[in-house]
Amino acid sequence: MTPIPARVAVFDIGKTNAKLVVLDTASGRELVSHRMANRVIAGGAYSHYDTDALWTFLIASLKAVAATPGFDAISVTTHGAAAALLDAHGELALPVLDYEHDYPQDIKSDYDRMRPAFSETFSPRLAMGLNLGAQLHYQKTAFPHAFARVRTIVTYAQYWSGRLSGHFTTEVTSLGCHTDLWNPALGRFSTLVDALDLSGILAPVHSAFDALGPLLAPLVREIGLDAERDIPVHCGIHDSNASLLPHLIGRESPFSAVSTGTWVVSFGVGGDLGRLDPARDTLANVDAYGRAVPSARFMGGREYEVLTAGMEAEQIEAGDAALIPAVLARGTMLLPSVVPGCGPFPGMTATWVSAEDASDAERHAAICLYLALMTQESLRLLNAGGPLLVEGPFARNGLYLSALSAFSGRNVLALEGSTGTSLGAALLAGGIAPSTCGDAAPVTPLGPQGEMETYQRLWRERIAAR
Repeated sequence: MTPIPARVAVFDIGKTNAKLVVLDTASGRELVSHRMANRVIAGGAYSHYDTDALWTFLIASLKAVAATPGFDAISVTTHGAAAALLDAHGELALPVLDYEHDYPQDIKSDYDRMRPAFSETFSPRLAMGLNLGAQLHYQKTAFPHAFARVRTIVTYAQYWSGRLSGHFTTEVTSLGCHTDLWNPALGRFSTLVDALDLSGILAPVHSAFDALGPLLAPLVREIGLDAERDIPVHCGIHDSNASLLPHLIGRESPFSAVSTGTWVVSFGVGGDLGRLDPARDTLANVDAYGRAVPSARFMGGREYEVLTAGMEAEQIEAGDAALIPAVLARGTMLLPSVVPGCGPFPGMTATWVSAEDASDAERHAAICLYLALMTQESLRLLNAGGPLLVEGPFARNGLYLSALSAFSGRNVLALEGSTGTSLGAALLAGGIAPSTCGDAAPVTPLGPQGEMETYQRLWRERIAAR
């Protein structure tokens, strides 16, 4: 019987940053964290991730934590919409494509003719390479000679667990996150796999919980670990689904979980798959147990980054709550979308209303209201009830949280900790009790309630008028 690990090292790759954390399984607490920017290389055939730099960072970080605090297992979580194309030697036949790289229109049109219907995959047609199937079609079409060398295709988290263990796989949460490659109802590959002639190339599907094998012996020596002790490497999981996993273990449905980062991904556990609208960035994700979960997304973290560029943090954070009455009275608001092509209003371009003389602090307050409104609009499309759990960077934004509580009329709980993705990935290795999966702080709704309702109604009316 495999012993329960006391500490789990998690390699966590987000779209913007990557980190290596060690979590204590008794408390669920992060003991140490190493971080780096997740750099995109613009040169070569197409924009791609710097996998060499990520690997160097991973090994150096594992060396740094090998003795103190130490670790007994390794798990991986990454952003979705990425895959590694491997040759016969297990090396990259093509670089790992950045999902924000765009393709020629003729290739996109050809893909649109072959991709399955939404009713099969619950995966909407998304911009750029956000559908993994579109990436594979592009790479196969534009680079036929390099693609001919591909012998195995693995989803992104499983590329890293494969390099650590020597066993390359695919996994359902990574296949089920708007790839067009998975049929959630039947729990198997979609018809697109045969249409792209990939059935013999996609690696076998494993559970996120599976231990693929021990850490490879050369890596054990390089990192400086005890050669007599096996370190299991777990298959890994898509990051938004990693955030969801602790709640699936410790909470009854219905409830909603909002995972915030570069993307704001809302899960409506116990919601209605029949209400999903592919034109408004709603879809079914597939959870760690293989079940379809109604979901919605918008690029909220990226939008916040763009909107607050150049603002001084000390000035805008000090007076947000005090500025709300003035913002509401003047009707200062931001209409969607700052990042076009995704979210509940993908075809719209952002516009400020009644903001001509607004200060940075007032604009920041309105930005927080905008992000709360966008989140609520996504949640409304899922028709899920129960409490609303928020984790990630936005869980530390008090104005966003209280506005979301007011706009949704639901009980909003802010989860402590920097991110739920690392905790969810650590759960794959076992040993963490549901009671350690994050303390939830209740949120007081922003008021006055009548004025908040009026603000939300005007926001929706102005969107409808556009």
